[in-house]
Amino acid sequence: MVRKNTGEQIALNIVLILLSVIAVAPFLLLLSSSLTLESTLVQEGYRFFPKDFSLYSYEYLFQSGGKIFRAYGITILVTLLGTSAGVLMTTMFAYPLSRRELPHRMFFSFFVFFTMLFSGGLVPAYMMWSQTFHIKNTLWALIVPGLLMNGFYIIMMRSFFTANIPDALIEAARIDGCGEYRILFQIVMPLSLPMMVTLILMMGLGYWNDWMNSLYYVTDEKLFSIQAILNTIITNIQFITSGQGSLASNVDMSKLPSVGVRMAIAIVGIIPVLVIYPFFQKYFIRGIVVGGVKG
Repeated sequence: MVRKNTGEQIALNIVLILLSVIAVAPFLLLLSSSLTLESTLVQEGYRFFPKDFSLYSYEYLFQSGGKIFRAYGITILVTLLGTSAGVLMTTMFAYPLSRRELPHRMFFSFFVFFTMLFSGGLVPAYMMWSQTFHIKNTLWALIVPGLLMNGFYIIMMRSFFTANIPDALIEAARIDGCGEYRILFQIVMPLSLPMMVTLILMMGLGYWNDWMNSLYYVTDEKLFSIQAILNTIITNIQFITSGQGSLASNVDMSKLPSVGVRMAIAIVGIIPVLVIYPFFQKYFIRGIVVGGVKG
């Protein structure tokens, strides 16, 4: 019996090691490619270890260092503000929907679900945000449209509250004289830590990776996010290498890191996420399992 368990454990360890290698290999290939000379990448393809080591892709990327670091600051600010506001609003919307005594509860639940199925489209959204709310070229343009609240997150939080917050606990708190806000902030939210961390991570990733809002609502370069700056760099390189740009004749195409810079851009964009994610991993997994399965 012990041998059987030991054999199963070894097999599981081997499977997990293989899965880990499969997960890590793309990042190693990405990093190696960003540190390889452009001509070597074009001629010999990608390797897990750089054959001709070169930092030229990063030098090209950070040659306008001020813009990059400013964009990092904008992205960090928007991510912190947007995630904080989004988590608060989502929680305050989801908690009442989890209470059966809420009047017109089914109507509000259907209203949230409806937004997951249908959308007004890009043009009406642009007209509404830019002409009615006048958020164009402001920080609100990077925070509000499409990211601040999400029907899926609301339903996920509601399912978690319904399945994991006992009605008896809420009733006991009310008997002790607690109001709804005190119940939410001092009882419900502390008991929902795995789900709260999951929501923070998911919304934070959404804000960090977003570049569409910058593309649609921001023309002031001082407000560009890091993803928008990196996307602009890629677009400029593609324009130059296509031979359409006025500077194309003055640029040595063999030295222009059109492939390597894409890899460097991915590394620059993903490093903060890789640094932060391990600290939230255990809460993220618990939140997804409990909020998704029991809901």
